[in-house]
Amino acid sequence: MRLLLAIFSSIFAALTSILAKIGIEGVNSNLATAIRTFVVLIMSWGMVFITSSFSGIYNISKKSWIFLILSGLATGLSWLCYYGALKYGNASKVVPIDKMSVVLTLILAFLFLGEEFSTKSIIGCILITAGTLFMVL
Repeated sequence: MRLLLAIFSSIFAALTSILAKIGIEGVNSNLATAIRTFVVLIMSWGMVFITSSFSGIYNISKKSWIFLILSGLATGLSWLCYYGALKYGNASKVVPIDKMSVVLTLILAFLFLGEEFSTKSIIGCILITAGTLFMVL
């Protein structure tokens, strides 16, 4: 199931980039981000209610609240920067740079979560970085 969801996530992320680039034409990037965020908000809460998950809100620890809020702030900042970059740049140049988050995530997961950083991970990070540079330069 994990692999299937990850594949669908990748497909939807690709669609997001193309749809956003088309949709942002003639629109302030901050306004475009707000509209996108509003749609995501409706979809997310819709899923909470459809799956009867709301009661779990009372069991969320203070630590989880803090980190979920920080994650939301990071997401918002990421989206604002991403839409701003898409507004002024080609999707074919902006998206690869945005996806450098894969490399940064692996490094941060190693540093802060104690996750393994294997030889395969290091080689993958080097290849992703080299590929990104190759595509955008």
